[in-house]
Amino acid sequence: MHRTDLIAIGELATRTGVAVSAIRFYEAKGLVEALRTSGGQRRFLRADIRRVSFILIAQQLGLSLEEIAAELAGLPAGRTPNGADWTRISTGLRARIDAQIAALERTRELLGDCIGCGCLSLKKCGLYNRDDKAAQRGAGPRYLIGDRAMEIAEVG
Repeated sequence: MHRTDLIAIGELATRTGVAVSAIRFYEAKGLVEALRTSGGQRRFLRADIRRVSFILIAQQLGLSLEEIAAELAGLPAGRTPNGADWTRISTGLRARIDAQIAALERTRELLGDCIGCGCLSLKKCGLYNRDDKAAQRGAGPRYLIGDRAMEIAEVG
């Protein structure tokens, strides 16, 4: 097997900055697929450089390996993904990224007041959670989830 569109695992690792062991892990998880030479050596399509790069970016965005696999499943097998392929994936991820940005902005808005208060207890917080009313909306960090103090005050 001697195809010019195939590269060895070491070259894929070098081109992406990912350890060979990580590429093997990605292969085991079905994120990339190696072809085998007659001697059993792994060979990858040059297109896998972009796939591995996408995996790294997606992991930094907080996507799970299952979510990454689902996105990669929509890419064509056997050819380099084109601009339309990547646009389709990025469009699908925008809502998730926008939600993460909104959550970080809410955290930034509330962080100074909470740390400045000094109580460090949502049950005691007279500013954001008087009489622990946030718990009436359910478990978890209600203000980070998106509940607003005025909405929670209306519950009780």
